[in-house]
Amino acid sequence: MLGHLSICVKDITRAATFYDAALAPLGVVRMWTDADAIGYGPAGRRSEPLKIIETSGAAPPGEGFHLAFNAPDHAAVDAFHAAGIANGGTDNGPPGLRPHYSPTFYAAFVIDPDGWRLEAVHQVHD
Repeated sequence: MLGHLSICVKDITRAATFYDAALAPLGVVRMWTDADAIGYGPAGRRSEPLKIIETSGAAPPGEGFHLAFNAPDHAAVDAFHAAGIANGGTDNGPPGLRPHYSPTFYAAFVIDPDGWRLEAVHQVHD
């Protein structure tokens, strides 16, 4: 559905440290680096659906917006959350089942150092 998504941050080095660590458990790696931008995508692929750009006036959207990343299993969700917190993120919901979404919805929520709301989710579909 989406070709790619670009977000802006105030410090690309700080963002790279956070996103390298938080996205690795989900199989998402840094694909390229420029002086003021980095691109992330699935390991082994040639596309980078997430582009992060340094901009002095960067500000995340309001509270109703967040980015959700698919996780291969519960352990990856747990690792995303732990790595995000260890690398400058803020807890916004610990790993666990969210049965109010569905019986198999397992997720964790982190706010990145610039205020972007992120989620890692694993769910089994019928």
